[in-house]
Amino acid sequence: MEFGTGGGGSGWDNDSSSDPQRRKKCYHRHTANQIQRLEAMFKECPHPDEKQRLQLSRELGLAPRQIKFWFQNRRTQMKAQHERADNSALRAENDKIRCENIAIREALKNVICPSCGGPPLQDPYFDEHKLRIENAHLKEELDRVSSIAAKFIGRPISQLPPIHPPHFSSLDLSMASFPSQEIGCPSLDLDLLPASSTSVPTLPYHHPIHLSAVDKSLMTEIATNAMAELLRLSQTNEPFWIKSTNDGRDVLDLETYEQAFPRPNSPFKNPHFRTEATRDSGVVIMNSEALVDMFMDLNKWTELFPTIVSIARTIEVISSGLLGTQNGSLQLMYQELQLLSPLVSTRHFYILRFCQQIEHGTWAVVDVSYNIPRENQVVSHSQCHRLPSGCLIQDMPNGYSKVTWIEHVEVEDRGSSHWLCRDLIHSGLAFGAERWLATLQRMSERLACLMMTGSSNQDLGGVIPSSEGKRSMMKLAQRMVNNFCASISSSHGHRWTTLSGMNEVGVRVTVHKSMDPGQPNGVVLSAATTIWLSVSPQTIFNFFKNDRTRSQWDVLSDGNPVQEVAHITNGSHPGNAISVLRAFNTSQNNMLILQESCIDSSGSLVVYCPVDLPAMNVVMSGEDPSSIPLLPSGFTILPDGRRDQGEGTSSSLDVHSRSGGSLLTVAFQILVSSLPSGKLNLESVTTVNNLISTTLHQIKTALNCHSS
Repeated sequence: MEFGTGGGGSGWDNDSSSDPQRRKKCYHRHTANQIQRLEAMFKECPHPDEKQRLQLSRELGLAPRQIKFWFQNRRTQMKAQHERADNSALRAENDKIRCENIAIREALKNVICPSCGGPPLQDPYFDEHKLRIENAHLKEELDRVSSIAAKFIGRPISQLPPIHPPHFSSLDLSMASFPSQEIGCPSLDLDLLPASSTSVPTLPYHHPIHLSAVDKSLMTEIATNAMAELLRLSQTNEPFWIKSTNDGRDVLDLETYEQAFPRPNSPFKNPHFRTEATRDSGVVIMNSEALVDMFMDLNKWTELFPTIVSIARTIEVISSGLLGTQNGSLQLMYQELQLLSPLVSTRHFYILRFCQQIEHGTWAVVDVSYNIPRENQVVSHSQCHRLPSGCLIQDMPNGYSKVTWIEHVEVEDRGSSHWLCRDLIHSGLAFGAERWLATLQRMSERLACLMMTGSSNQDLGGVIPSSEGKRSMMKLAQRMVNNFCASISSSHGHRWTTLSGMNEVGVRVTVHKSMDPGQPNGVVLSAATTIWLSVSPQTIFNFFKNDRTRSQWDVLSDGNPVQEVAHITNGSHPGNAISVLRAFNTSQNNMLILQESCIDSSGSLVVYCPVDLPAMNVVMSGEDPSSIPLLPSGFTILPDGRRDQGEGTSSSLDVHSRSGGSLLTVAFQILVSSLPSGKLNLESVTTVNNLISTTLHQIKTALNCHSS
């Protein structure tokens, strides 16, 4: 190997052909003329190509590799100089902002009212909003300075005391009459989030990222290498992939993988990280080009995986593809992936997504983690690293595709997973390839049903909905499911607070203001909890789907029987359907219940929402349903990830048949106040707490599993 140092003043050559025990370092110092010529070339072209390096080699009498390493080290030196300059500028800017802040605070102390001579009247909401913006700005500046300074002292700046934003609660809530039993939660701290979309968690602001040609070249190289690894892993069985002795799934042989793809400098090489690597394949009702277009369109991709993708944003489009296609398309993205339970934090990644056409009718899409500067991150630390993951898509007859999906992540595991969900997560079922593929298959069937012409097989009020009415109803139900998933997401855009509850988990709640056209205006309270039940996921799903047992748990039906008055099939499984239900003998004769149920090999979902009759008639007529307000509630049903006692090796990949226990999440949303300036009171919290407690008690009684 040959290295040059600093500005090219000296370097040393290591004769790698000799015996390692007798390896000697041969030092060489460049002449003043050589350095002057190299510096002149560096100003013109910091990244000379091979031809230019050969020309310099002949002119200066240096080896081509010496030229190469001199330029590498010179670029590194320039980068360090720029970072030191940025560091000084940022410190000066930060000091200036802090001085201005102090001056403003001192000036405000001396302000008097001209009428009465006392302190001026203040708007509490305005003060809170102003202070939040000010605090966020100062924290961003501090994070940027700290990240840059950390590069030069060689360690994180952890000695600084943590900065906590001042709490200005706008909630009229007394803890005296509502004690908390949660350890470590002596008080109920519910911050009312500012007006924002209730269907999508709030994503902190991304600082602009200025990518140079070098950055883009590095990204392209990383993405290309990741694509080569994905193709090799997707097209090879043994020795990379072995069958799990527990359930017959494909799992990665880590020893073989490390030998084939060594990563000696990986920051995740420590005992606190564990690997999740799974593979699955199946047939999808969509051709390869249509799938690729949806994967590279972030809005469509998010709609395709609403139960998995919590947040996704495109930060930069590095390449838009060749000749108007997605071939060669490369994007820098931010994404948060979720498990539908308030007990499981989202996994967030900065990734490169790269698409390539392998041959006619065969495409591949790969995701791989990419480290962006800390000052540009919305989250300061990630506990996950995404190794090359994605899918190989191959066209089949009749417009179908064979999809081979690979999920490969390294996760920092310091006991942060709640014990209820630990088996499910560690088994690879929570975020693994099977869940992605099962969701893709189910959603592709849903899209196929959406595009089909024809009416639903039942009518509403004697009016059979048209094809446009069917599509309008399916779009409304999709928005309802998206809203429900967002309401229980543990995204970084949500802040959960734990109330005392009827189980070891408690009830997690969050509140926010809603001003979207498709949401009720005012203050909305979301509450959710997860429990373990000793019955199979299929049994619980069938219980919720049975109209005859609905009165045992549904407060909307007020204990009365319900009738399905409209039904739309959503897929090949009879449990995938959209229904409109009417409860008999209720005080609200104009109230209907819109419900969507979903089930696949990874879990199931039942979401429902009250909709008044005039609004449903608008939907059935085929008009745009985006302005109809929704406040959905529902259930998610997941396997517990544990093996039954005495269970042998199973070839079935259906978790509904291979797991004896279930994780049931119950989630409700209630409108606390119809005014955005409304306040959350104790009565609202008590109501939702009792609602969840009563619902869980009724479910346990009906399923005869009170001991769980």
